[in-house]
Formats: sequence, structure tokens, C-alpha cells
Amino acid sequence: MALAFGMGLAIISALPSTAAEPVETGPSGLPLPRFVSLSAGTVNVRVGPGPSYKIKWIFNKRGLPVEIVREYGNWRRVRDSEGEEGWIHRSLLSGKRTALVAPWSDTETVPLLREPSPSADPVAYLQPFVLADVKRCDGAWCAIEGANWQGMVPQRTLWGVYPSETVD
Repeated sequence: MALAFGMGLAIISALPSTAAEPVETGPSGLPLPRFVSLSAGTVNVRVGPGPSYKIKWIFNKRGLPVEIVREYGNWRRVRDSEGEEGWIHRSLLSGKRTALVAPWSDTETVPLLREPSPSADPVAYLQPFVLADVKRCDGAWCAIEGANWQGMVPQRTLWGVYPSETVD
């Protein structure tokens, strides 16, 4: 379960998504699975697809990436970066692509590079769990940015995009 509170984000260990790129289409006509982000600052995650179901946990950070794995009416079953699943109303989700940097590690820093090359100069080093806006990915590298930074990282270092997915 991922709980975000205050300005920090508490996420216990997680593994990179091993899901294949989308191969199924949900009732909405959109692919399953797929990544989206939270559009609200507070999002209740429920045990079932409806407001009468108990709240399983609460996200308190707008923009966190989640993976939609199922659809039922206006409800989406989502998976977080730890692999926990629950139901969120679709109005609380956005198609804006975001990603977490290396949430499976407590110590791995990821170099933010000027260009998509392992030999490029780093502009910064990103700590695990840094939330980034995904601008584009080519299947190997992603252009990401935050409030005061931007650069390139290997796609495999992000949770919120599939390993060989292209994002425009």
C-alpha cells in the first residue's frame, strides 16, 4: 500500500512493473493495462468498484502514476508502484503521464543526463521516488522534468512507463 502525506511520499519497497505492453482493450475502448496519473490531491482507493465499498487506502499526492489493470463502469482497478491494487473512480484519474524514479530502491540514484547517452554529462542525480512528468519516451530513453529540472534517463529506471513503450 502506498500512502502519501504532507510534502513527502512514503512508499515501501517496490519492484519495477513487469507487465507487458497493453494487448487488451477495456470497456472504455482504451488499452489495458495502461499508465495514468492521479488528477486530485486526495484520492480514496476502495476495495470494490463503487462508493459503498470500504476505503482501502488514501493517496495524498496529485500526479502519482498508477497502472489501470481493469475497468468496471466508471471505476478503474489500479495498481501502484508497490503492486497493491484497488478501485478509483475515473474522474480522479488523468491521462497525463508521470513516473517515479527507481521506487524499487532505497539507495539507487539515477543520473539525469543532458542527452540520451550513457556518456552524456549528468545535470543532476535523482533520488528514488522522485516524481517526474514524462515528456516523451522512445523505448530506451525518456525525457522527464520537474519544477526546476529536466533531462534524460534510461526508460528502465522509471515506474510509470512500460519497458519498450513509446510516449509522445
